[in-house]
This record gives sequence, structure tokens and C-alpha cells, in this order.
Amino acid sequence: MKDMEKTIGPLVDKQKVAFIGSVGQDGFPYVKAMLAPRKREGIRVFYFTTNTHSMRVDQYRKNAKACIYFCDKRFFRGVMLRGTMEVLTDAVHKEMIWQEGDTMYYKEGVGDPDYCVLRFTATDGRYYRDFSSEDFTVCP
Repeated sequence: MKDMEKTIGPLVDKQKVAFIGSVGQDGFPYVKAMLAPRKREGIRVFYFTTNTHSMRVDQYRKNAKACIYFCDKRFFRGVMLRGTMEVLTDAVHKEMIWQEGDTMYYKEGVGDPDYCVLRFTATDGRYYRDFSSEDFTVCP
């Protein structure tokens, strides 16, 4: 696992885009490109910003099952992490990942009711490189 963390962490940190997946009410998967996570704790916990009124937030509130995917197109490597997504609206988490310039998206600032935090917690994953894939478990 430590080797995976040393490999996957830098791959994640170099990406400007992440793909997040959710499950819709119809039972089908939905995938969306997002800006890279604002913060991560190892390869287990990732924090994203989004709009509270979004379809994805509604889906995560109804079904927390989620995945995130990062792709290094230069070297054709990627990692998919599976787990759960929480929607956080408390001031502590909102302030934790707030950045200067976010008022472009959230006019009322860090307290904007349309600003929330998505916290993804991974349980396992699959890493692809050199024409092969490897499954792994993400430990707490």
C-alpha cells in the first residue's frame, strides 16, 4: 500500500482535472470532470468544491457511492478510487479549502449557501500503467 501511495499521490497532484462518478436515481452511473481536489489526505480522503444546487450533490445525498479517476495522459497511466462522497456545508470545511478568487463562482464568499465541499473517502482502487492493471485496498 505504501508503494501505491508513493506512486498515486504524485500522479494525482500533477492533474488539473479529476473525474467524479455518482449513481443516479435510475441506477446508472454519471461521470463529470471537475477541477482537481483542493486538498487530499494520502490517497484516502479528497476534498472538492462544488455548487450545493448541483445534480451531483443531489445524487450523493441520496446515494453516497462514488468513484474518482485521475489520468496522466502523457504516460497513459490512471487510477480509479472507489468509496463514498459526503456533502459538507459546515463553515470549518468550507473555510478549509476556500481560495482567493472563489468569489468568481460563489458571489457571497465562503458563506455562500450555494458553496459546499465534497469529501470523498476511498476504500479501494485500480491502478493502470504499462498495459496492465492492479487492484489495491486503501487502508484507514
